[in-house]
Amino acid sequence: MASNIAGPLLNTAKPRLIQRIVQYPHPALRHRCRPLRQVDAELWQMVAEMLELMYERDGVGLAANQVDLPYRLFVMNPTGDRTQKEQEFVLINPEILSRKGGMEEKEEGCLSLPGIFAPVRRSSKIVLAAYNLQGQEVKYEFEGLAARAAQHELDHLDGVLFIDRLRPACLAEIREKLLELEQEFRTNRRLGLIPDDAQIAARLAALEALRT
Repeated sequence: MASNIAGPLLNTAKPRLIQRIVQYPHPALRHRCRPLRQVDAELWQMVAEMLELMYERDGVGLAANQVDLPYRLFVMNPTGDRTQKEQEFVLINPEILSRKGGMEEKEEGCLSLPGIFAPVRRSSKIVLAAYNLQGQEVKYEFEGLAARAAQHELDHLDGVLFIDRLRPACLAEIREKLLELEQEFRTNRRLGLIPDDAQIAARLAALEALRT
């Protein structure tokens, strides 16, 4: 979502495992991520790189399929401030246990849809369970921006984008910007910068076989 792990975990001597944040309408964004069954040093490095990308792009959350990975995992820091480590979350196989409070409609953006913002209705408070990088089960009660960001990232893991939740009038307002991103995607694919759908699906399936 737009708005002491990254530092110590990221080993710059190693080649980067993650190259970029993919943009709409990349097929990975519609991929339903599968639960992880193992945590190892390589996954720690992936998480570190996801956090670094999130901070570089001034985001408050980032899901695995936004970086072309098929794993049920997202990172989040509602403050967007890399120095606020106590607000930094790594959530593996997350699941919402309950939704509390009322519904709120507030503006959201997404690192995979740069420059696009629109109001989305979400629960104001949620209880979420997940696993951390130590393999421990954790439970959090999020409210406000943290709850919104967590719901936004969980949607990503199910292949759902925030634009799918917009009222028709709001969707119409951003349609031109969506068309621009779609045209940019087609151009990059023609230039050979983005693989075809079959190649992307095969890559995601191979990655799933390694960890899920």
